[in-house]
Amino acid sequence: MAGFLRAVCYSQVLVFLLSITCSAAKEFLVGGKTNAWKIPSSQSDSLNKWAESSRFLVGDSLVWTYDKEKDSVLKVRREAYISCNTSDAIEEYNGGNTKVSLDKSGPHYFISGAEGHCEKGQKVIVVVLSQRHRLVGVSPAPSPSEVEGPAVAPTSDASSFKAGYLVALGVLVGFVWM
Repeated sequence: MAGFLRAVCYSQVLVFLLSITCSAAKEFLVGGKTNAWKIPSSQSDSLNKWAESSRFLVGDSLVWTYDKEKDSVLKVRREAYISCNTSDAIEEYNGGNTKVSLDKSGPHYFISGAEGHCEKGQKVIVVVLSQRHRLVGVSPAPSPSEVEGPAVAPTSDASSFKAGYLVALGVLVGFVWM
């Protein structure tokens, strides 16, 4: 019986460690390759196509590589993104190897600082999801049509989910030292 309980605890710890590993912040090379920060050759080469196929979470980072003598990266507001206004940047990066941390959820707008490049499509919108989307292994609540009877308010949240793993870890440590 003790062997079975030990195996169950080990498996819970493994799931916990995997959830931590899967939720680690990631660095994304803009465009998925070096020197992708350039005027796109076609609409299908747009950095927005790349951004739409990626999943960005709070805490992740974007990395740009470009010729610092010819270009820069500007973080701008939506209006400046649409009009390619380079004079009202929130942040300006011009080192040639730029790393920007995505510190809040929502859309983030970036345009080229080189004259005329934004108008030719050198820009990208990155939509960042909140921290709560990082939980791994938690199934969403069923839709109301899948549940019979009256609706019941949820009684747990992410902190109790993580607390359960900590309890399992404590139990495992207790079994190992027995």
